[in-house]
Amino acid sequence: MGFSNLEDKLQYRFSDETILERALTHRSAATKNNERLEFLGDSIFGAITGEYFYLTLPSASEGELSRMRSQVVRKESLVSVARQMNLGSHLLLGSGEIKAGAHTRESILADSLEALIGAIYLDGGFINARNFVLHWFSENMERAMRARSIKDAKTTLQEWLQGQGNPLPDYQLVKTRGEAHSRTFTVSCKIKPLDSEFHATSDSRRKAEQLVAEQILEAIKVRQ
Repeated sequence: MGFSNLEDKLQYRFSDETILERALTHRSAATKNNERLEFLGDSIFGAITGEYFYLTLPSASEGELSRMRSQVVRKESLVSVARQMNLGSHLLLGSGEIKAGAHTRESILADSLEALIGAIYLDGGFINARNFVLHWFSENMERAMRARSIKDAKTTLQEWLQGQGNPLPDYQLVKTRGEAHSRTFTVSCKIKPLDSEFHATSDSRRKAEQLVAEQILEAIKVRQ
């Protein structure tokens, strides 16, 4: 069985294609399937991501590093990348799963991509696995680092308001939009020293609240 088209997308050639075949084999298709490789890939993925943030951000705390890694290794990130490389079309599934359209199922895509990371590590070592992860997950890593820069905005705003003797900010969810996998949240907030109401939209309510707090902090700086 040839996998040259997939290997072109991966930008990696397997020395032993049976490892790649195993990574693509769902348990519905064979007893020898990708579950063990998924276990290995999950560990390698976390190690590569953790190493990247550790080396890139020497001033980040353990908690910050852990939060950023969690953002990258979550299922949503894996599914997004699996879809980018059209991984589902290469999976080896049992006849029942094929009829059920399992090649598009998020859990199967995420698990199979972890198995693929494990397969690259097993076939080519840590450096090749790292190159693969850094190439395909670079946007997720950049997004996680950008989120870090705004994560303390709510705390900073709360401390400033308390220092001024003002009430704490009241964040209101004013709108949600989109399907469950691509939902956006719009949050508003108004504080006593300022007359304006501030709004922000993001892919999670927590991020939207952080963005609103950041806007208010900028407005306070202008006033001062």
